[in-house]
Amino acid sequence: MPKMSDKIPPKTPKPPKAKSKAKPAPKKKAVLKKALVKKLARKQPPVVTPITAPVPPPQALGASPAVLDRLWGVVMSRRDADPNVSHSARLLSRGTGKVAQKFGEEAVECVIEAARNNRGALIYESADVLYHLIVVWVNAGIRPDEIWAELQRREGISGIAEKASRAREIPVELGLNTTKIP
Repeated sequence: MPKMSDKIPPKTPKPPKAKSKAKPAPKKKAVLKKALVKKLARKQPPVVTPITAPVPPPQALGASPAVLDRLWGVVMSRRDADPNVSHSARLLSRGTGKVAQKFGEEAVECVIEAARNNRGALIYESADVLYHLIVVWVNAGIRPDEIWAELQRREGISGIAEKASRAREIPVELGLNTTKIP
């Protein structure tokens, strides 16, 4: 009687795999760009409408600019909340640099959608920009009424005339000593 081992052909050894050359670590800029592309792909609203579509007045939608004041109040109330529970608290706990960075990222996403003429995504990203701007205000100790007062001060003044009336620097009373780009 033949043995079991006689019926099964012996295994032929596999040739060793060729070692691949190690890839260099990706550059930081490439990694950030890849992360931004992934984020944009995730955040796209379901409907894409060109920017040229008619815009109904805010009152018709039941919307009001007062939502920004309420949102500021919510973010203020979350300053000392648990960062594991509140997104606002998590952002604020990371410090001014991260708060500003996140605002910048959202602003770039908004600009991208504006350049694409993607009305729906522009609305979506604009809401993100306003939220993160409010987080910046809370982080800096700025109240919305301070911003509204500055806007009211500028109301009725031509943008060109207003800009010409300013010195090349931001007013010192604002605590900044930077030169504005003309």
